[in-house]
Amino acid sequence: MRRLWNIVLLLAVITVFYNVIEGIVSVFFGVTDETLALFGFGIDSVIEVLSGIGIWFMVIRIKNSQSRNIDNFQKTALRITGISFYILTISLILTVVYNIYKGNKPETTFWGIIISSISILTMILLTYFKLDVGKKLRSDAVIADANNTKTCVYLSILLLASSLLYEIFKIGYIDSIGALGIAFYAFKEGRESMEKSKGE
Repeated sequence: MRRLWNIVLLLAVITVFYNVIEGIVSVFFGVTDETLALFGFGIDSVIEVLSGIGIWFMVIRIKNSQSRNIDNFQKTALRITGISFYILTISLILTVVYNIYKGNKPETTFWGIIISSISILTMILLTYFKLDVGKKLRSDAVIADANNTKTCVYLSILLLASSLLYEIFKIGYIDSIGALGIAFYAFKEGRESMEKSKGE
């Protein structure tokens, strides 16, 4: 059991450091190239960092705790993840509305294509290992974190598709539609995390 929790800890550390780099790069190019989908993807990476840190500290507390408060630790980690996703959903929707009103569109989505391609491969591997160890531990928090990572696979595919379509057709609304798709997945994962934190 201790070995499995150590694997969870290692996966959380990898998630945190990978997403810190991905988040910084995505937000930077999202701002400089004025691509909302890439910017939203970068903010999602920040939430993945929060989720990973939540799991990281949950595992440390479980390993150091002499009591059986594992469920309370897991519920706290789930609430942190859920609230973070709700914040992302609201901010993305507001920004999409603003961009449509102003008629803003990206200069290029080249970096969205590159970043999403790397992310798809990385997140598929992380999802597989997180789900495997989460099921062995029967931990809702670890499985929820794996599902968040799996959502990043979908988001990466969505970012790749919207970036490619924009580069081909140069229609500004494509980027906004991609951002709304990311907002939809963020809301879905936020709701699921909050429901699990309440035992639903």
